[in-house]
Amino acid sequence: MGTGVLFALAAGLMWGMVFVAPLLLADYPAALLVVGRYMAFGLIALPLALIDRRALRSLTRADWWAAVKLSAIGNLLYYFCLAAAIQRAGGPLPTVIIGTLPVVIAITANLRNHRRDGRLPWRKLLPALGLIAAGIACVNQAELAALGVAVHWRRYAEGAGLALVALACWTWYPIRNADWLRSHRDRSPRAWATAQGLVTLPMALIALAVLALTQELTLPVGFALPWGPRPPVFIALMVAIGLFASWLGTLCWNEASQRLPTALAGQLIVFETLAALAYTFAIAAQLPPWLTVLGIALLIAGVSSALRIQPQLAGADERALNH
Repeated sequence: MGTGVLFALAAGLMWGMVFVAPLLLADYPAALLVVGRYMAFGLIALPLALIDRRALRSLTRADWWAAVKLSAIGNLLYYFCLAAAIQRAGGPLPTVIIGTLPVVIAITANLRNHRRDGRLPWRKLLPALGLIAAGIACVNQAELAALGVAVHWRRYAEGAGLALVALACWTWYPIRNADWLRSHRDRSPRAWATAQGLVTLPMALIALAVLALTQELTLPVGFALPWGPRPPVFIALMVAIGLFASWLGTLCWNEASQRLPTALAGQLIVFETLAALAYTFAIAAQLPPWLTVLGIALLIAGVSSALRIQPQLAGADERALNH
């Protein structure tokens, strides 16, 4: 349990790096940042595949197909939907919707996987989820306030729908990824992270080709593909994010997923939110407002409370219900 939590913490610290790129590359469209990240992930996976070639050879056709689905839905589709949602509805609404991930994943996993992982008792889980939800609301207080601003309602509705699709994608991804890892305990989580990188590369190249073909509609006038106006900064950031946030972050999350009940692991995604906040305020050289500090404290309290909950086996749940 302790090792799994440390791996989840490491994954959150890595994933929080993703929020640095839009701040440092504000003049780059979000779609190109997504393509750049996953191209780097795939290219980094190529030499790493030599290290894990024996483990990768043992993967069956069904395993590779599972990696394709996980990468397509949990990586590319998720980030494209999120970027499109922000373009249509602005940042506030998608941020609030995606911010519910820890609660949604925890509830879904507790309902779906209780026979395999054991059920986290609802009377103990709900207070922890309540603290996490209150923390998310506090952290997103500026976004929640901005929802009252007048908007174009059709684009706003489209953005809300896309954000819900993104939420569904990343609710599905950690649960299905944990399914594979928990049913293949003899397989290497590192090789599984590399496999996802390998299958992501051709999909990222296809997405880049689509972006090039639709350049007049999707990119600013005069924007030079594939590197944009600041190639050294763009390439360095994409390589760093591809290595740390994508490959190493996925590796750490895979290790956590093999060790923790999925309902608990889902709540630990709050580490990504906390890391992103820390990096954002560090780059801005600002102290967070008091309500954000309160939200962070609530998030930490909620996760700490959840970590103390012991899963109950399905038989124990049924006996408790019968009595």
